[in-house]
Amino acid sequence: MTAYLLATVRVTDPAGFGEYIRRVGPMIARFGGRYLVRGGPAQAVEGDPVEVVAVVEFADMPALRAFWDSPDYAPLRDLRQASAVSRIILAEGAPAA
Repeated sequence: MTAYLLATVRVTDPAGFGEYIRRVGPMIARFGGRYLVRGGPAQAVEGDPVEVVAVVEFADMPALRAFWDSPDYAPLRDLRQASAVSRIILAEGAPAA
């Protein structure tokens, strides 16, 4: 079953977050992920305002967890956490109808 990483982000250090964005895309692709939503204008109609929204699709939860738990991603996670306030959700997609 398809799995998704959903992220809402408020950037606190644009240079650091820019470096994160530059480096994370190729890593996501290496793990078989692909962006469905990446940046662009976002409007929160309920809840806290956000600046950046991302939705990344993976083949399944094991593929998503392989990316998320990868030692290669750990330094990028630290960079994101140092340069932004994020909410990250890992979720399975709906079963096929």
